[in-house]
Amino acid sequence: MKLFLKQFVLLIPLLFLTSCFDILDKVNVKADGSGEYTVILNASKSKTRLASISKMETINGKKVPKKAEIENKINEAAKIFRATPGISNVKTSMDFDNYIIKLSCNFKKIENINAGLEQLKAKNILGKMIPSQIYNQSLQKKSFVRNKINTFKTDYDKMSKADKEIFNGAKYISVLQFENTIKSQSNTLYLLSPNKKAIKFEANILDLILQKKQLQNNIFFQ
Repeated sequence: MKLFLKQFVLLIPLLFLTSCFDILDKVNVKADGSGEYTVILNASKSKTRLASISKMETINGKKVPKKAEIENKINEAAKIFRATPGISNVKTSMDFDNYIIKLSCNFKKIENINAGLEQLKAKNILGKMIPSQIYNQSLQKKSFVRNKINTFKTDYDKMSKADKEIFNGAKYISVLQFENTIKSQSNTLYLLSPNKKAIKFEANILDLILQKKQLQNNIFFQ
């Protein structure tokens, strides 16, 4: 099931070795459909443990990736995003003191992000199980859709107890911000901001794997 871990967690091999990490997925959409996409992988809660692990060659039978390997993965991902039509201004930052990795870019339409993620999968930067057709938007219908993701429960049930522990305490956070005012949404697990121009979803990654919580949301604007 090591392959499953590599196919689930985005880009950072060090995260396979600790359960205390957060994935923040942030989208800021303008009225014309363009915007900014940011993904942040934050393992700062485990930085002491990771600092110790980084000095080792292996742990629990898994090879410990070196800083250069992680940098190469991030730089390769950025290169692929830069080559994706509709995506521009790709930036990365890597804080190896606090173990926080960030990738951001601008897009002409949100579907460009789907295409970029598909390219990452095609180049084996992302595993095949990572969803890529995440977003859709219709300016005519004044709608924005966060698509449903597949369940990983069958794969999770086959994992060893030690491998399952990778997800204990791991969190996923999604923030969607808009220039337009939100009229309604289909998923009440997303918290609506007071100005009705942003929504936030937060869940344990294990709850998403087991589909105790669902990311799918249909958002409509005034």
